[in-house]
Amino acid sequence: MKPFRYVCLALILIVLAGSVIPAHAESYSFQVPTDVVYVTINKDGTITLDYTITFANDTGALAIDAVDIGLPTSDYSLSDITATINNKKITRIEYSPYVAGIAVYLGNNEIPAGGTGVVYVHIPDVKNVFFSATESESEAYASLQFMPNYFDSSFCYGTTDLQVTFIFPAGIAESEPRYYSPSGGWPGTEKPDAGFTSDNILFYTWRSDQADSTTEYTFGVSFPARYIDQNTIQTGNFVQPTNPTSNPGLNFSSDALCGGIFCLGFIGFFAIIIYSATIGAKKRKMQYLPPKISMEGHGIKRGLTAVEAAILMEQPMDKIMTMTLFGLLKKNAAEVTVKEPLTIKASLPLPVDLYGYETDFLAAFQETNPDKRRKLLQVMVVNLIKSVGEKMKGFSKKETVAFYEDIMNRAWQQVEQAATPEVKGQVYEEVMDWTMLDKKFDDRTRDTFSGPVFVPTPTWWWRYDPTFSRPSTTGTATSTASIPSSSSGGRTVSIPSLPGSAFAASVVGSVQNFASGVLGNVTSFTSGVTNVTNPVPPPSTYRSSGGGGGHSCACACACAGCACACAGGGR
Repeated sequence: MKPFRYVCLALILIVLAGSVIPAHAESYSFQVPTDVVYVTINKDGTITLDYTITFANDTGALAIDAVDIGLPTSDYSLSDITATINNKKITRIEYSPYVAGIAVYLGNNEIPAGGTGVVYVHIPDVKNVFFSATESESEAYASLQFMPNYFDSSFCYGTTDLQVTFIFPAGIAESEPRYYSPSGGWPGTEKPDAGFTSDNILFYTWRSDQADSTTEYTFGVSFPARYIDQNTIQTGNFVQPTNPTSNPGLNFSSDALCGGIFCLGFIGFFAIIIYSATIGAKKRKMQYLPPKISMEGHGIKRGLTAVEAAILMEQPMDKIMTMTLFGLLKKNAAEVTVKEPLTIKASLPLPVDLYGYETDFLAAFQETNPDKRRKLLQVMVVNLIKSVGEKMKGFSKKETVAFYEDIMNRAWQQVEQAATPEVKGQVYEEVMDWTMLDKKFDDRTRDTFSGPVFVPTPTWWWRYDPTFSRPSTTGTATSTASIPSSSSGGRTVSIPSLPGSAFAASVVGSVQNFASGVLGNVTSFTSGVTNVTNPVPPPSTYRSSGGGGGHSCACACACAGCACACAGGGR
């Protein structure tokens, strides 16, 4: 009877365990994977807010039945606010009992435990958010600081890919607005990305995938007051912008500052700051792609060339140039007559199927002055970036990059799986431009062609290396490999070969040679492009008024005096 007794006891325990509700099931518990906020500045002196928030509800947590959104002021029309949950219209929007803002009730479309949902909220014409600022001695400026909605850390956790975009009124020139350093320990860059919409309207964007939805981040901009209704700009009792680099908790005396190890640590601290700033500035110079290409779109843009895909991936300029050169050599449109210094002769007549960036490239090499040639090459890249931007309108950059990365990986697989060196060389010639999209192109090329075997060079390699003779169509030699030629009427073309390691070194060295021989300093060359395609917006400058030493910029936070925090994703 004992075994039966144990079985009954086990069943009783299972039933009792099933009747116990876990403690965390009695509260909200969720993450916010993405949060996209648009702050549109209207000419009438109001702002329009658009939130797109993705919620991931925890298993066992309460369903998210409402979302509270804190707003900067109470001057808005509740009846004009619209919202959706997973593209389904939300019909109940009320003033929130928990925050200074609104409550969006999800109704029958609440987000269940373990479920996800995307909530979109459109809040037009929020008033009384602009304050006067002195950013220029020649004219008055208006300023706005905005704190995105955040959630109670008792319910929300995890990192958030947060994007905050300010869209300026139409007509503002790129050089006119200013930005304020984000506060709240913003994990992204201090400087926003600047760009233009398809309607040629300027915007600033801050974005970080290491943010969270429980922190009070504040972002701010200012611009000439004449672009909005100046009667809506407030003065007096301002909250000054926060400078995140200052630390009011540090108050060193001269004795303590230079005290032994502490002094060295202090110096080291500033050395790290300087080093980080230097690295950050260099990285910023290499980011030549306009932010508008990264604006949200849908679907894959097919039909890009390997060079255009490389632009979309922000590949280094020396690689972009080498890919362009190799493309022209493959088309029999050019020939390298001298490698040091690089001299290129265009074929006459030129093939009719050249792309615009290829003709610009050849035109640049007609200039013999190195400095002028570099300028022309920069113009070529600027035009290429603009062309890619036009082609990417309405498409997703993320999806498109993933598509071409897949092409790149499949190209490498074809090369690496080739059965013989001859086939490997032939396949590599066909897909070489796509393999160059790989960030580890150098190492992967060396690994693929390592060893004592001889690899046939591309049929056009003689156009790149003047030391190679033209491939013959009769006979073979010890240092050549014979492969069928689809363009020789069934004849066998004798292709010069190189040891695998020598061929790899020659291919990899082509990029390095281009950098040193033509572009000079790659960072400096790229910076010249970035200054045109993705310029850094000017920082705000604070001027003291009178002689009192206080800041007259007076950029008040649009959320000053109000509770922008949300008490929880559905209370």
